[in-house]
Amino acid sequence: MYIQQLYTGCLSEAAYYIEDKGEAAIIDPLRDIEEYLLIAKERKATIKYIFETHFHADFVSGHLDLAQASGAPIIYGPQTETSFPIYKAADGEKFKLGGLTIEVLHTPGHTVESSCYLLRDANGKAHAIFTGDTLFVGDVGRPDLSSGNLEKEELAALLYDSLQNKIKPLADDVIIYPAHGQGSSCGKNIGPDTYSTIGEERQTNYALKAQSREEFVKAVTDGLNAAPQYFSVNARINKEGYESLDGVMESALNPLDLESFKTFIKNDEVIVLDTRNSTEFTEGYVPGSISIGLDGRFAEWAGSLLPFDQPIVLVTGPGKEKESAIRLARVGFDQMKGYLKGGFETWKSAGETIDLVINVEPDELAMDLRFDPKLLIVDVRRETEYGDGHLAEAGNIPLETLTDPGTMAHFNDTDNIYLHCGSGYRSVIAASLFKRQGIHNLRNILGGYAAIRGLEGMEIVKENSVLN
Repeated sequence: MYIQQLYTGCLSEAAYYIEDKGEAAIIDPLRDIEEYLLIAKERKATIKYIFETHFHADFVSGHLDLAQASGAPIIYGPQTETSFPIYKAADGEKFKLGGLTIEVLHTPGHTVESSCYLLRDANGKAHAIFTGDTLFVGDVGRPDLSSGNLEKEELAALLYDSLQNKIKPLADDVIIYPAHGQGSSCGKNIGPDTYSTIGEERQTNYALKAQSREEFVKAVTDGLNAAPQYFSVNARINKEGYESLDGVMESALNPLDLESFKTFIKNDEVIVLDTRNSTEFTEGYVPGSISIGLDGRFAEWAGSLLPFDQPIVLVTGPGKEKESAIRLARVGFDQMKGYLKGGFETWKSAGETIDLVINVEPDELAMDLRFDPKLLIVDVRRETEYGDGHLAEAGNIPLETLTDPGTMAHFNDTDNIYLHCGSGYRSVIAASLFKRQGIHNLRNILGGYAAIRGLEGMEIVKENSVLN
């Protein structure tokens, strides 16, 4: 028996490679499938099955491309309907993998089709369970992403029953392998570890502790942040199908000389996406560009802020073109038209107009706050972060809302805008969005709230009404 967890930090996503006696199965593959094929080749194994736990909302699965490349069937659990061929397994159905057995456990709740896969060893003993988004370390999957017509409370009740009847009866030593770790928006309080055991979760996870269905439903549904807007797009793509990644990458990795790039961006519909880190971006960038750095939760913010139906051209750091394109494709961006050859240096060395973002230290904010009546402090953290503590003078406009034209309508260039987030990554994204809308009189506060709250004389308040 061989099990390998393939964890992608940017998405907090875990796919799995399982193998025994030369036969392999892949669970919840990402769109870029080369790693799975390579592992199987190196281990001289044949991929026999592709198991999907549900319609993923936070990334585009590699199921179709992997099935094409390996010849393996795509297996879902009950209540699954797709626009492409799959094998719809029955609850309790078993699949042989070498000397191992993989048993399907239909566990609706996160979504109606959600299923877990119980791995039994050659002796029939339960060894591990691949829980998808049904059960995480310290948490459960959010119940408000279903492709069905059920309310979140109804799904939460189904989830309670699934956990009580299918998961909780398992032995304490059964290993739990979830689809996500800490940072994922598919849960609200996922722990830092990427795997656990039934025994550990029984002791620490509220979902497996004895409680009534009513208490569970309230605990699961209270305090949920709004799901990122791209979740519904990705779930639809995974259900309906998509273009092969090879075709997407061929277009995305088209090197554009300066004149070709300038021709592209004359079209107002074209998005210029700069994937360099925040510091590099603030020091100079192509006017109108949106900054989303690869060094943060890049794919999640791209999916939350960028339109899926508009062309994208890339400006990247040296050698980062492929990584940028793959990470965008993982969340469903198929309209990438190329990248500026040579990156921002090509633009700068040609003497083209550049824009920049002014960075200031927190103590400069502290000084200006006393004397500038037009100063506006905009905190772009999530509402729950803001509620947990913020500057008394700061207003909260979460980053994910800044693409709403109505939000930008509240500002003009006579305002002296100071932007901050938690540490600096999100506020630079925000600055690029403000400037793209023609609002240029702004400053980015270095170090964000983490640096601001340590300043003497800055009043910090809490908003109890939005706390979890």
